Amino acid sequence: MNHRVEEIRLSLPHIELAAHLFGPEDGLPVIALHGWLDNANSFARLAPKLEGLRIVALDMAGHGHSGHRPPGAGYALWDYVYDVLQVAEQLGWKRFALMGHSLGAIVSLMLAAALPERVSHLALIDGVIPLTASGESAAERLGMALQMQLDLQGKRKPVYNTLERAVEARMKGLVAVSRQAAELLAQRGLMPVPGGYTWRSDSRLTLASPLRLSEEQAMSFVQRVSCPTQLVVAADGMLVRHDKLLQRLPFSRAQLPGGHHLHLNDETGAVFVADCFNRFFAVP
Repeated sequence: MNHRVEEIRLSLPHIELAAHLFGPEDGLPVIALHGWLDNANSFARLAPKLEGLRIVALDMAGHGHSGHRPPGAGYALWDYVYDVLQVAEQLGWKRFALMGHSLGAIVSLMLAAALPERVSHLALIDGVIPLTASGESAAERLGMALQMQLDLQGKRKPVYNTLERAVEARMKGLVAVSRQAAELLAQRGLMPVPGGYTWRSDSRLTLASPLRLSEEQAMSFVQRVSCPTQLVVAADGMLVRHDKLLQRLPFSRAQLPGGHHLHLNDETGAVFVADCFNRFFAVP
């Protein structure tokens, strides 16, 4: 097991991304993608426990130390997919594995389905397909998203006068995390500003999506995945309540104890996920 981590930067044609690099140079190439409003430290506990993998854990665009999209641009799922493809191109990886948590799992699935010849393995943590919507709500959703874009122009990010208050806020976020997890995410996610600290993440990440796939469209991605796939479902996470969806998935599935961030919240959860993924990647 290699515990060394290296900070790298990737200058893509359209954006610069930051990443952590783990594992032996001759290991199986893996691109790891974190969840919404998280960063590369999402894999700080898990990656060192994975064997024989060369892991590039990205700060996805708009997160952590990575660049933000230019004015007028957004954060559509397919834009993240293109980012990951460009990362692989820069690294010279014609075939690689993907490991993703939550939003990162969705992006991983979409790329594995869109270009199945490029992806060797798919390791997913408490995420599979994006939120879906019926076609008749499309216009209403677009109107809501456009209004949110207008309203965002007058908003300022919250400023916390101490690091402790910022960490406590992250612990109580939309998806609660442990103190240790919040502290790890804060290491890459916070920056000093007049009056204290604020999050580096692009404010546009909080905007509603102007368009959602239909359930049929979303499931078409699942059906096109051809590589071995391992899905970890957190017993107290987000996917466990979607039993009908889980029953339709043609993937290997393991339900493990813990919440949505089970791989990050504590050492026990990280060990459970690592054991599962080490068995998965060890199969020829």
